[in-house]
Amino acid sequence: MDMGIVGKTALICGSSKGLGRGCAEALAAEGVNLIINARTVLELEETAEDIRKAYAVEVKTVACDVTTIDGRSKILNTIKKLDILVTNAGGPPPGKWHDWEREDFLAALEANMLAPIMLMKTYLPSMMKQKWGRIVNITSQSVKAPLANLGLSNAARTGLTGYVAGTARQVASHGVTINNLLPGVHDTDRIVSIDKNVMKTEGISMDAVKARRKSSIPVGRYGTRDEFGAACAFLCSQHAGFIVGQNILLDGGAVNATI
Repeated sequence: MDMGIVGKTALICGSSKGLGRGCAEALAAEGVNLIINARTVLELEETAEDIRKAYAVEVKTVACDVTTIDGRSKILNTIKKLDILVTNAGGPPPGKWHDWEREDFLAALEANMLAPIMLMKTYLPSMMKQKWGRIVNITSQSVKAPLANLGLSNAARTGLTGYVAGTARQVASHGVTINNLLPGVHDTDRIVSIDKNVMKTEGISMDAVKARRKSSIPVGRYGTRDEFGAACAFLCSQHAGFIVGQNILLDGGAVNATI
């Protein structure tokens, strides 16, 4: 299927590895020129070079932490106009309700709610003016089914979801769509970190942790960044103009819900 986005320009946050990189590669495969972002310069430049070699697209880099005001300022000073925005930031640490103080919640809100909101507020006006734009926020399956040990993430990402629900419907008539992709368990560094935490806390092997987690996923495996990226590319395509304000699970069926 021709996605109809050849020559568009996309900013993909947190895209040197993991799900963000999957989105970047999938968009590059559709002929989209990229601005990729991550905190670590070396990893970011290596990823950019890999994508340049694999696809005939322009790839620029902006090394910064989008969860900080200074980091976002660097992006905003570098990039004035976009066709596609994919927001993404690593989730806050796991724990229990009594582990977190006010500062922990503020950090989670800054990273996983306010950062994407500020980026959207910056680029929505130009998208609306040109009568076309696509925004995809990478959130979490915990928006649909909260995870007890990810209370910080549950709170921050649900706040973002509420903001998107209203905003997406205000900008849709201008040809701009905003949707959220809700990953479940994918084979990424984030999941490795969470699995290691379970291994340490429960005193069991990594194989045991993975086997138990896979047994809770109907497809019986972890997701891949490639299939996640393909879903992102479709939401950014010309064919997705009638999909507005949706929260789309990519979790292998792990969330057991009718709606």
